[in-house]
Amino acid sequence: MNGKAIWFPGDENLIGGRWQASLSGASLAVLNPSDGSGLCAIARSGAEDVDQAVTAARAARDGDWGRLTAAERGRLLMRLGQLVLDRAEDLARLEALDVGKPLTQARADALALARYMEFYGGAADKLMGETIPYLDGYTVYTLREPHGVTGHIIPWNYPMQILGRSVGAALAAGNACLVKPAEDACLTALALGRLAGEAGFPPGAINIVTGLGAEAGAALASHPGVNHLSFTGSVPVGRMVQEAGAKNIVPVTLELGGKSPQIVFADADLDRALPFLVGAGIQNAGQTCSAGSRILVERSRYGEVVERMAARIAGLTAGPALADHDLGPVISARQKARIEAMLDQAGGLSFAAEGRIAGDASDGGFYLTPRLYADARPDHPLAQQEIFGPVLVAIPFDSEEDAVAIANGTDYGLVAGVWTQEFGRAMRMARKVRAGQVFLNNYGAGGGVELPFGGTGKSGHGREKGFEALYGFTTVKTVAAWHG
Repeated sequence: MNGKAIWFPGDENLIGGRWQASLSGASLAVLNPSDGSGLCAIARSGAEDVDQAVTAARAARDGDWGRLTAAERGRLLMRLGQLVLDRAEDLARLEALDVGKPLTQARADALALARYMEFYGGAADKLMGETIPYLDGYTVYTLREPHGVTGHIIPWNYPMQILGRSVGAALAAGNACLVKPAEDACLTALALGRLAGEAGFPPGAINIVTGLGAEAGAALASHPGVNHLSFTGSVPVGRMVQEAGAKNIVPVTLELGGKSPQIVFADADLDRALPFLVGAGIQNAGQTCSAGSRILVERSRYGEVVERMAARIAGLTAGPALADHDLGPVISARQKARIEAMLDQAGGLSFAAEGRIAGDASDGGFYLTPRLYADARPDHPLAQQEIFGPVLVAIPFDSEEDAVAIANGTDYGLVAGVWTQEFGRAMRMARKVRAGQVFLNNYGAGGGVELPFGGTGKSGHGREKGFEALYGFTTVKTVAAWHG
């Protein structure tokens, strides 16, 4: 990575500080979603590769990495964050080519990755236990200790950000990490492994094994030497990861799907709200777990909101990632076909608006136009199912109680947005809406690495980001000393 040409990792894993091919010698082709062309290859790893990586992580935890003080771990994370900043443009271009997101978004993701390393680097020596008042003659205190070896299964939609929030917290707490990135999005994870070596991390503190989810991912989730699992992805795969972890009695953090509502009351400031109402749904081509894709609007302003959203949607273009259009392609031909099959269920909805495919988009790319559907029943399939594409669905409501019922009327509970200028209503909605994060008169709060993130229901459990993630990557030990 030199800032002039894009660096592509080879088809090797990072295990115990060494780069090595998969033990089988097999590899997988990496395609550019913008035009379908080949970029490079990654290792197709299996259970034996994962076993080697777990062994390396355990040796690091029991050796050089485990002997570092919290302050020393923090310095390494801060150093890694600075290296990410130094190479941010290289990482952004690599991410844009690998997953198809517009270059502006990829640049923001690279900066977020650096920020996670900075935040957790600064937090490493501030993770403390507590003393507990107890019986006369006793001193009782708690220690927060790392689980040991943590497994991280990273999705393809935000590889840099989700790796940062998961691995950064685990390393700060003193765990040794084994990362299995999604087979469709490995390149920036491998690049970060190279930067970790430059930063001076001991061998085995960070291990990266690539391959298919059904092979390398399944082997990681079921490995008896892994002490904690972190997974971000779909509900069906999350269920399998949790079942695998349960067999070994290890804790599992799951961040799964969402069907997040944005609730617009009649008194909302629409000039402020409209960019969020559209942007939070189509960002990253809609491939966002927290996408605000259900637009609930009080009936008295429903027509106005739909009309103004439709005008914005119609002006959006999807095109090649490096050309930096409003949207890039979706990740793969398989994902495109899945979304198109879901859109076949749009019967009964009003088709309000559609963007366009840019003229410089290749016929071989995986492009979809952003769309807005209106007049949806709350129980319509497109208002219930996570589409994971650039599709918004508008639903009218008649009262505050009606809005709460519709907002809570799915299996998910990840994020919600509420748009109103009435303070009391905003506070009531924040309490009543079922979600792990609620944003009042904004959506996303700029991403905030400090803000605990996670869901309820089929959106998963456990929390990432902020200090809550550090708590999840540690276990509490109680020490009771009798001294008379």
